[in-house]
Amino acid sequence: MDEAERQRRFRDVDETNTERRAGVLGARYRDMREEENTIPLTENVMDISDMYKYRMVPLAEGSEDRPSVYGITLSTPGSQVKRVQEEAGQNAQRVDFNLISDSAFRAMMKRYDPPKEVHYSNVSITGDNESDERAETIASMSEALSQVRSSDMLDYLIFQADRLTASDIHLENQHGKVRVRFRIDGMLHEIANITHEKYRELFFAIASVANLSTAAKEAQSGHIVRELNSTDAIKFGATPDENYQNHTLNMRIETVPTSYGQDAVIRLFNFSSDMLRMDLLGLSDDEREKLEDIVSHPRGMVLVVGPTGSGKSTTLYSILNALNNPTRKLLTLEDPVEFDIPGVTQIPVDTTHGQSFADNVRTILRLDPDVVMVGEIRDQDTARTAIQAAITGHLLLATFHAQDAAAAFARMIDMIGINPIFATAVRLVIGQRLVRRLDNETKIEYEPDEATKRWVRNALKDLPDNINKPDLENFSLWKPGGSENNPFGYHGRLVLMEQLVVNDRISGFLRGDERDVRADAIAEAAREQGMVTMLQKGILKALAGETTLEEVNRVL
Repeated sequence: MDEAERQRRFRDVDETNTERRAGVLGARYRDMREEENTIPLTENVMDISDMYKYRMVPLAEGSEDRPSVYGITLSTPGSQVKRVQEEAGQNAQRVDFNLISDSAFRAMMKRYDPPKEVHYSNVSITGDNESDERAETIASMSEALSQVRSSDMLDYLIFQADRLTASDIHLENQHGKVRVRFRIDGMLHEIANITHEKYRELFFAIASVANLSTAAKEAQSGHIVRELNSTDAIKFGATPDENYQNHTLNMRIETVPTSYGQDAVIRLFNFSSDMLRMDLLGLSDDEREKLEDIVSHPRGMVLVVGPTGSGKSTTLYSILNALNNPTRKLLTLEDPVEFDIPGVTQIPVDTTHGQSFADNVRTILRLDPDVVMVGEIRDQDTARTAIQAAITGHLLLATFHAQDAAAAFARMIDMIGINPIFATAVRLVIGQRLVRRLDNETKIEYEPDEATKRWVRNALKDLPDNINKPDLENFSLWKPGGSENNPFGYHGRLVLMEQLVVNDRISGFLRGDERDVRADAIAEAAREQGMVTMLQKGILKALAGETTLEEVNRVL
């Protein structure tokens, strides 16, 4: 569906909802689609600020010397009419009211209040300790956003977030303002504050392209795809020497009603096929060999666990990409589909409207797939269906929310009970987190104190023999520096991944051979079997100067 058709459908829905609301309120409804751009405007009836304040636009109809003035409101007519009648005085008898859609209001306000020429500038962020500079930067960007055309605001924020490699745009309603924040390298940074009126325009733009309701009383999910190019880059503030690369950006939209309005989070998935490779997951040779061996088998279950934003989708997509060849049929169930992989049949599952992963798994197994990816195992029914698929000749990949690999085992046992079938189905559980990577140009080496050294030695004392152990008697650590271009001292993120391979000892917890099925007991058994934990991975990367101990502790 092209953009014009999407806009037409959204307008149809907007008009239908407005007509229905007019019937409920006992108001007259007026469809302005054929006249909003041509009907004569009237002057000296209302100030522009009052039009925005009361959500109405005046029209003059009738004779020149005694026009019939129409006040057209978007909200509850009763309260708005009363306000206008009080201000209109003796002219109140000549005021008539019709209910129009928000789309019509915005179209006509473009005629009453034409957008001004805007010179866009790049969003900038400042260091954590420069509070005065940060406040000044936020104020400057807030002023800039107040001048951005409503039709361009969404594209401007998307481009700037993409330019700064942000993973999310957060739009948060608060008393008297709406806060705009970008999540960059896992940390939220306040960018600007906008008025509720400006945010209303921005939210309408989001709802239009993501097919969401502007009046929903429950959480909603949507999807946007944008083609970003160098022309957009120059328009929205980039300089010609930035060498901006054309690419497709997939976005997931999540909205939820709050006390002051509908908050929205736009999650940016800047994937490319080149990025979805297993050799970019930061695995050691031994870990990659184990992973490739397990996913090369025609059956079994592989779980990837971690909180939202820990890179689970990237890991699963990388595995899918490695398995994607003409001899296999690959199917995915996703809520929603985050990235299009050529050669893979990807099926969206709308769990907010009654669909379930379990029902869809049963359905797609009839399509004779070789590999199935389930976006998330959330309940007992989905878990049992996935296990059944994994033991009947399918390789099943799935995500599961748990603190780490051992906790995932314990949670799964709590969910389905001691289950010998599960013991034969699951083959690997991957736990992961993302930590910020130090900027090599600005990082600062330092000598840790003795207490830190003891803590590091204790954490790494039981590393398996096949790991290259650093010198734990004499070692340095690093901390972030800073520069004008990178005030935080970090650039990008790297994955901390632990692999719990299910061997006979581990599967004993699922068969009921072990009485203690707590996560701690499973983790201890896994370490004895050679698993390197996420904490140990993080410490090793800190010793190598790739990140900091503070960052590892913040995440873990």
